[in-house]
Amino acid sequence: MNKKFILIVGIIIVAAVTIFVINDNDNTPVQNQEEAQNIKELVKDYSLGERQAESASITSEELIVTESDDTEEAYPLPEDEFFVSIAPFVNETHPCEIHSLTGCQGEMAEEEFDVYIEDEEGNIVVDDKLQSEANGFIDLWLPRDKTYNVTISNDGKIAESQISTFEGDNTCVTTIQLTDEIV
Repeated sequence: MNKKFILIVGIIIVAAVTIFVINDNDNTPVQNQEEAQNIKELVKDYSLGERQAESASITSEELIVTESDDTEEAYPLPEDEFFVSIAPFVNETHPCEIHSLTGCQGEMAEEEFDVYIEDEEGNIVVDDKLQSEANGFIDLWLPRDKTYNVTISNDGKIAESQISTFEGDNTCVTTIQLTDEIV
C-alpha cells in the first residue's frame, strides 16, 4: 500500500473516533479522561460564545444543545465532576436552577472575585482570584456528591453560601448576594 493512502486512512480513523467521543449519546456518565476533557471544552466553548447554538443548557447530568433547526443533542457529563456556574450579585439577579450557557446573564460581568470553597471536611477546593465571564458567571467543575461552603468577595463586599453537587442539584447559582463586609 502506498504511504499517503495509509496516512489518509489513519487521519480519517482519528477524526471518526474524535467525532464519536464528542457525539456519544448513550447518556452514561463520562468516565474516560479524554472524553471528560472534550465535554468540558465543549461546555466552555458554549459558555464563552465560541460555539453557537439556539440554546445550550447544563443539568447535573448532561449538556443539552438545541440547534436552530430544533435538533437536540445531549452529552453526558463526567461521573466524578459537577458543573456549577455562580453569578454573584449586589443589586440584580434572576431565579434559575439549570444554567443556560447561551442565555443566563449575571450582574457583575468581567469582574475579579476572591473565591474560597471548602468541603464539609474542611478540605480547600478553591482558594483563588477568579474573573467572571462576559455573562457575569464564574464557571467551576467541583467533585460530585459533596456539600460546599462558599465565600466570595469583591470590592469590600462579601457573601457566604452553601452549595451541593448531588444529582438533581442546581447548576446555576444566582442567590449569592454580596453585602458590605463587617469590619
